[in-house]
Amino acid sequence: MQLFRILTPLVASALLATAAPLVQAQNKGDDTLLEMQQAFRKGDRNKLAQLLPAARGHALEPWAAYWELKARLGEAQPAEIQSFMQRYVGSYQEDRMRNDWLLLLGQRRNWAQFAEQHPSYRMSDDREVRCYALLIDQIKGTAPATVGDDVRSNWYAIRDADDGCTHAAGELYGYKKLTALDIWRKARLGVEANRPRVVRNAVEIVSPDSLPLLKEVLDTPTKFLLSRATARGNARQELVLLALIKLAGGDPDGAAQQLDSKWSVHLTPEERNWAWGVIGKAAAQKLSGSAAGYFANVTKDSDLNDELLGWKVRAALRAGQWKAVGKAVDAMSAEARQDSTWAYWKARSLLAGKPSDTDRAEARQLLEAIASTRGFYEMLALEELGQRITTPPAPAPLTTEEKAAARANPGLNRGLYAILLGLRSEGVREWNYTTNLHQSGGMADRELLAAADFACQREVWDRCINTSERTKGFIETSQRFPTPFRNAVVERANGIGLDPAYVYGLIRQESRFIMDARSHVGASGLMQVMPATARWTAKKIGLNGFTADQINDRDTNITIGTAYLKLALDDFAGSMPMAAAAYNAGPGRPRSWRNGPVLDAAIWAENVPFAETRDYVKKVLSNTTNYAAMLTGQPQSLKSRLGTIGPRDAAAPEVNKDLP
Repeated sequence: MQLFRILTPLVASALLATAAPLVQAQNKGDDTLLEMQQAFRKGDRNKLAQLLPAARGHALEPWAAYWELKARLGEAQPAEIQSFMQRYVGSYQEDRMRNDWLLLLGQRRNWAQFAEQHPSYRMSDDREVRCYALLIDQIKGTAPATVGDDVRSNWYAIRDADDGCTHAAGELYGYKKLTALDIWRKARLGVEANRPRVVRNAVEIVSPDSLPLLKEVLDTPTKFLLSRATARGNARQELVLLALIKLAGGDPDGAAQQLDSKWSVHLTPEERNWAWGVIGKAAAQKLSGSAAGYFANVTKDSDLNDELLGWKVRAALRAGQWKAVGKAVDAMSAEARQDSTWAYWKARSLLAGKPSDTDRAEARQLLEAIASTRGFYEMLALEELGQRITTPPAPAPLTTEEKAAARANPGLNRGLYAILLGLRSEGVREWNYTTNLHQSGGMADRELLAAADFACQREVWDRCINTSERTKGFIETSQRFPTPFRNAVVERANGIGLDPAYVYGLIRQESRFIMDARSHVGASGLMQVMPATARWTAKKIGLNGFTADQINDRDTNITIGTAYLKLALDDFAGSMPMAAAAYNAGPGRPRSWRNGPVLDAAIWAENVPFAETRDYVKKVLSNTTNYAAMLTGQPQSLKSRLGTIGPRDAAAPEVNKDLP
């Protein structure tokens, strides 16, 4: 049985003490686990309880027991929860249950029991739990001086409505550790994200009397703004600002007109700057030429958060305003300035125009700090420094002992077992916990290398890649950029005039080589092909007799995916960034996004309005460059694959006008 081949003696000994009868029992146990997963997803507590005895002794018993207890956690007694955690001590399921219990204790305001359990919580990656813990420290008088900053940063990072950080923020506002502006800014973020509950929760803390008006602000912002002549008092000013933010989401020009003609004089400088920042962002996301002008109305960049400043940089890049690029990056938080995206563009801003020796020195320092083969801007930094992209030297080979330690790790084994059984979500979470969170700081580089090797050998490519990507001191290219199905991919790509490195770069981003991958929108297989796209492409290339159920066949998926990619590439005159954008977001959007000035393709990619597609294009192109270096053994250039992007030549025929 395939699943047994991944089990080490440590995990399998109880299962394989005898021969065939236990294999049959394990097969039955596998079916039980799959049934229990479905019952858990449906909330069928009775079925979970009924099936649990049959899962006892199975390698994945901790999951079965977790599902059964989690489904009724609200009614479980503390002693039962403690017993579960003792039985599975050291496992992901123990820590996951403690996380769930801490959230429940926080919601119940059971601070004593929360404080008792929290020190044993190893993952420490739940922002709500962090906020509860910080609040308890504040109540006890042991909170750090940064307690307000810590709660605020965790609260702002949570997109949806929550209890933990919202409650902590309300309490800390009472303790005067958070200001009214801190709370209102959370409301602003909620309006931008279209999360009305988040907005209401924040306003209820700082101005409960404003809740009746808030509904009008969120439902009919234009009516709210037109029906009022003034905004006296801080709360009324903030409501006007919330209305402007809401309006800007759909109509940035209308919001700008309202702000400029009527409301600017009624707002504080900080509120005005935030309003112009949001309007500028909304315009930039529409690739409007007015975006840079709206951002120019911001009189103090430090009044904006990193998200708004990022869009100010993008608008300035599109407009060729290099000084504005540098100023906006300078106003970002220290953490944001260290991000390779903004470090690269800050360096480019210093080198624009007529740089001084000081500018050149600062730019070189920024570029040298990020230059590597690890990502898009890291590669561009290498090229700015006059270097090309080559395959980094491989680390020292793993020893027999290092490999054996990975193969003896129960968490890694359970993770792989679950993935190969079909419990991919559970397996991935257990694997990630084992590599990243079980011990503080996660596994060391050599441990990660051995864990990645374990996954590679079992052809669980996504865990192989993601685990190897976490090493900091070296890069193992063969793990990060594997080439499964090499004959099929290379032969098909070469046969239709595609660069095999480009195909591999796209597959790595689309599916991480998971054969049965399926996206939330219904794309399937290695190259994540949509059924309608597959049918169109099959007809286009004369693939007779094609049916939708063939999409998950490896060779058929590669045939159709590469054919569609080639058709997209031809349609966009060989532009790899635009073809990648078309593959991810459909061809209509990049056809629209190319309109406007002719841009360096790196600037064009950074201005892609959709975060997913923006990230996708950059990763596909950096993947492609790494694969090309590995497959050819020759130095490569990312810049040469980018080129420039601008409006389509009206005189040139549209190659595939009906490309779906």
